[in-house]
Amino acid sequence: MDASADLLPKSARQEPEHRMRVLAAEDNPICQSMLRALLTMWGYDVAVARDGLEACRILESPAAPRLAILDWMMPGMDGVELCRRVRGAGREPYIYILLLTARTESQDLVEGMEAGADDYLTKPFNAHELRVRLRAGRRLLDLQEELMLAREALRDQATHDSLTGLLNRAAILDALQNELARAARGRHPVALLMADLDRFKLVNDAHGHMVGSELLALVGRRLQKLSREQDLCFRYGGDEFVILMPETEAGLALDLTKGIHAALMETPFGMKSGLTLKVSASVGLASFPGDGTRMHEIIGTADARMYAVKRHGRGQVRAS
Repeated sequence: MDASADLLPKSARQEPEHRMRVLAAEDNPICQSMLRALLTMWGYDVAVARDGLEACRILESPAAPRLAILDWMMPGMDGVELCRRVRGAGREPYIYILLLTARTESQDLVEGMEAGADDYLTKPFNAHELRVRLRAGRRLLDLQEELMLAREALRDQATHDSLTGLLNRAAILDALQNELARAARGRHPVALLMADLDRFKLVNDAHGHMVGSELLALVGRRLQKLSREQDLCFRYGGDEFVILMPETEAGLALDLTKGIHAALMETPFGMKSGLTLKVSASVGLASFPGDGTRMHEIIGTADARMYAVKRHGRGQVRAS
């Protein structure tokens, strides 16, 4: 190599990078020491592996470095085989791999890239070139991070109600379908309550839609707090809310539902404008397998019971 900590060009010494963990897998003690010195000087947190098996353990750990410099020839497992293993796992977030090799034959380099390496440097390497290649890798990782965040944001928008922050109607259909399938396999019960705010239109008519929207958000927040950790809370649409209770038999589900219903109606909601509003809710409860084994049967039964409550005075819970 043409670099050492004492003989580095200025371009290899200036401007420390943002701190990022990088694996330096190199069995040669001199090369290993030089890599550690360079990477530390550039501001990286360095993890060192002395053979391919140690490097593999590090890259398969939960907190694996996002950047990896792998020597092609290492005892235990060579760099090319390690590339194949990392790519075969298909893990996220992505690990950017730079191969170091004394090989210069094009077929060898093609083999390394086809195994999953992102880039390579031939030995002896130039320190400035190594730094530039690592920066390119970091740009790719930063871009991937942005894409992952954008993907998660889109997924969140697709499954969550923008007003209340609760899961939305589409999400409940998926969640209930999955839970019913799981319940059928494990032969355990599931319960679902559907709640509709009584005469909610009067709130919008008397105080405006801004107040109505604020009230819906507060109701959703309270229902979320009243639900157990294992329960899933949804805004089904309009002023309707659903709580899915996994592994909950009908009797317990009724007790929980009555408690949620009483707590929702008992304490008034304080609005930003200074208004204090109370709500009334009609609730229908359905259970698997007693009220059906299919998604449309459970939702339809809960919905029918909820509207039966509305026809007979509102503000109650019905489970049969």
